[in-house]
Amino acid sequence: MIGAARAVPGRRAVLAATGHHPYVRHVLGRDDEPRAWLLDDVTGWLLPAESGPAGGAFGAAGPAVGLVAALRAEGVVRAGQWLHLPRVGSAELTGRLPVARHSDWDFLWAAAPPPHQPGEERVVRLTEADLPALTALVDEAFPSTTSRPGDPRVVDWYGIRAGDRLVACGADRSRGVIGFLAGLTVAPGERGRGLGAVLTAGMTRALFARYDHVALGVYTHNVGALRLYRRLGFTHVLPRSSVQLG
Repeated sequence: MIGAARAVPGRRAVLAATGHHPYVRHVLGRDDEPRAWLLDDVTGWLLPAESGPAGGAFGAAGPAVGLVAALRAEGVVRAGQWLHLPRVGSAELTGRLPVARHSDWDFLWAAAPPPHQPGEERVVRLTEADLPALTALVDEAFPSTTSRPGDPRVVDWYGIRAGDRLVACGADRSRGVIGFLAGLTVAPGERGRGLGAVLTAGMTRALFARYDHVALGVYTHNVGALRLYRRLGFTHVLPRSSVQLG
């Protein structure tokens, strides 16, 4: 027991408690056995250290913060750890959790392949030979991305070429049983020509050959990207906040 929270026995119980929600199906790898708790209809979990972020919670924001506060008081979560929570405002965190960093984003998912985009056939899976061009493109066009060549979370890279130049790329960071797109970017000189839509649609269609849902994450301030993704069928939304404990 952690305060009033009740321990949940592993991955299957977490999925059952959250209604097998696509977000939770994505977060939990096929073989992960998280530590997990229930509190006031909120399910919280901590993943094994090798599986990525410290963990998260699913349910209402207030009780989720209360659960994390209880875990911190018991020393289960510590300063520096990242947690992905229901959308929570700064006011709800003040006095309850010490937060070093806080960002808001949306988990979007599609339940069917997107409308066809002219030029999708240009989207190809990249190989080891593309690594120098891929690294150069990411460094130039999206230096702040957390999805980079060599990242062990990346299953595959996809891209679009113009002649012998790589002009767009994206990472397949599928996890669990949900396809997941990340690090989508277009070379600065090629923007405004529809390549973002072509890349997203082509990658999404490729992942639907293996998964029943495909998802991605986008910051709430990226209005243009949100509009594009919704047009391509990513119409289901789960608002999230990521916090790094101070």
